[in-house]
Amino acid sequence: MMDGMASEETRTTTSPHIRSSATGETPEPSTRAWTTRLLVLGIVLAAVNLRPAITSLGALLEEVRDGLGMSGSVAGILTSVPPLCFAVFGVMAPRLARRFGPGAVVCAGMAAITAGLLIRPYVGGTAGFLAASALALMGIAVSNVLMPVIVKRWFPDRVGSMTGLYSMALALGTATAAAATVPVTDLLGGSWQTGLAVWAGLAAVAVLPWLPFVRQRDGARQDDGVRQQGGARQDDGVRQEGGARQDDGVRQEGGARQQGAAPAGQASAREAQPALRITRSRTAWALAVFFGLQATAAYITMGWMPQIFRDAGVPASTAGLLLAVTMVMGVPLAFVIPRVATRLPQQGPIVLVLGVCGLVGYAGLYLAPAAGAWAWALLLGISNCSFPLALTMVGMRARSGAGVAQLSAFAQSTGYLISIPGPLLVGVLYQHSGGWGLPIALMAGLMIPQMVVGVLAGRDRTVEEEAVR
Repeated sequence: MMDGMASEETRTTTSPHIRSSATGETPEPSTRAWTTRLLVLGIVLAAVNLRPAITSLGALLEEVRDGLGMSGSVAGILTSVPPLCFAVFGVMAPRLARRFGPGAVVCAGMAAITAGLLIRPYVGGTAGFLAASALALMGIAVSNVLMPVIVKRWFPDRVGSMTGLYSMALALGTATAAAATVPVTDLLGGSWQTGLAVWAGLAAVAVLPWLPFVRQRDGARQDDGVRQQGGARQDDGVRQEGGARQDDGVRQEGGARQQGAAPAGQASAREAQPALRITRSRTAWALAVFFGLQATAAYITMGWMPQIFRDAGVPASTAGLLLAVTMVMGVPLAFVIPRVATRLPQQGPIVLVLGVCGLVGYAGLYLAPAAGAWAWALLLGISNCSFPLALTMVGMRARSGAGVAQLSAFAQSTGYLISIPGPLLVGVLYQHSGGWGLPIALMAGLMIPQMVVGVLAGRDRTVEEEAVR
């Protein structure tokens, strides 16, 4: 698969974004192909590590609660930490990428995940556990935001397929951690600390492919897509030579595809334009709310679903497998849904199908959690594929790489802020009601507005059209 993508990349674009760090010149085709393969590998490995920190904890939540002396409300706070960190740190990602380059930020993110996962089981106490978890989640947050940006910038002609690839890898990592954490913990002696720390090894491997993409500053300011060298401004895909602004490959403007050089006056006019006012776009707000509600459902599922099954009499190992089934549904569907979504003018029908699956899954979880456990896990897994759909819509609702970066940061940061109360409220309702009836009713109730705003976010328009009104 990687070889095919690399050869296609070599045919369809000159890969202006991948240049020699020493000379700033475009590499030879063979070097470009090798670099593209390495970049695809880096994207896949990064995506695999974006959820094990969360689902491994969900599988062992009861053991962690007992070991650290947590109440249900405190455990609810613990399950709310991921969206909180994603909201707080995700908004920093575009600024960090402009300063250091997206490759360097993702590399640092993988290192932060490694360190956080390695130390959090052993720091002792709830506060230390939360702080170390926040370190890992900080790395996840910036990588979450930059994945659509990297795909849009390096693979502009294959946003759907590349989004599907890393969404599939993300789902695979999520499911693997959910299914394997309990058996691995038993294999390593039954200590929950060891069972959580083992996932740091996977994150450490993900650091390696990104090392060649860490840009050396050497006194020159290198932005996300902008390099200043010798007084000349060089954009990702745009080089200035002899005072003329030249596109390395393909420039998209107003939805039309243009090749060749743009006049210097036009370049100056574009550079003088104010930054996109993303908050003026109704589509951006709809996408942010949709992202927040699907994230709420996802983190409630990852944090609490194994406990729901365990309280219904399902063994711990089976409960972990049920969570894995839910997560593994994203492996094939995360590759299919983005490709289908990019071929439709509006993504509302996909939103509705996923929402109905979620409603049926919650109804079954309420009425017969143990008897139909595998069916409910399957349906909720289909519903959770709203995540790759949301990422795909981020890439489709903006025309330029800069627009995608702003929209991705806004939608994800705002969305994760919206999702913070959900897992916490589930924990509070569970503790004070003594059962899962009210929490499941809450989950089902949130699916209705998710479907409504998803249809609005899926309309065929871009944020640039709305933000300038």
